[in-house]
Amino acid sequence: MQYFDSHAHYYDEKLIHESKELLSGLFASSVCGIVNVGTSPETSRMAVEQARLYPHMYTVLGIHPTDCEALDDHPSGPVAEIEAMLRDPGSRAVGIGETGLDYYWEPYNQEKQKAYFRAQMELARTLGLPVVVHDREAHGDCFGIVCEYPEVRGVFHSYSGSTEMAKDLIRRGWYVSFSGVLTFQNARRVREVAAAMPHDRVLIETDAPYLTPHPHRGKCNHSGYLVYTCAALAAAWGISEEETAALTRRNAEELFGIPH
Repeated sequence: MQYFDSHAHYYDEKLIHESKELLSGLFASSVCGIVNVGTSPETSRMAVEQARLYPHMYTVLGIHPTDCEALDDHPSGPVAEIEAMLRDPGSRAVGIGETGLDYYWEPYNQEKQKAYFRAQMELARTLGLPVVVHDREAHGDCFGIVCEYPEVRGVFHSYSGSTEMAKDLIRRGWYVSFSGVLTFQNARRVREVAAAMPHDRVLIETDAPYLTPHPHRGKCNHSGYLVYTCAALAAAWGISEEETAALTRRNAEELFGIPH
């Protein structure tokens, strides 16, 4: 069985020192693709350097809402750095992000986060690339900004919003992605949302090194643990794990424009 990890951060300090050996083993066994996701100009460059080493690793490059707090007040300069990387054919870029809003970690600047989010949505519209959206504790505001850009498509990663919002996103051409949270004992609502989703609009991800699935919570996450998230989604859908792995792989390839 082959799994496609639609969202990971292999440049993170928790993974980078073992990433070469780990990734080589994963690509030789159970993983057919990984999207390495940047969160700032610096980490986006790191994601590109890693992806150049592996034919089945791709990148999504952008600025996370918490990372923008340390950047210029106006997004034009940092977003221009992201644009230059996206336009480089060697970047292996298939999308923009991880962008969005995060109202969990205080202090935060809502207006600055929204300015960076809108600037990256504008860039997605210009370049015709999908967007990877983070919406921690900011579901309504994220959805509102997405609706301002009806031409843009993408995915809400590690989805934790309502079933109704997910269905509205899907009607607009978006996807939702589920992480290891799907396996948590206290995540019944997330499993209910997943069960209600059409099978052609769902991705699975690790968010490595974070959100490690049960039964490995507390350990550093990696794409080899995607098997547990896939199994939880298969159970929610009432189909086999093999079919779920194939469906979510095809969905990721469709969204990111990766040849089958």
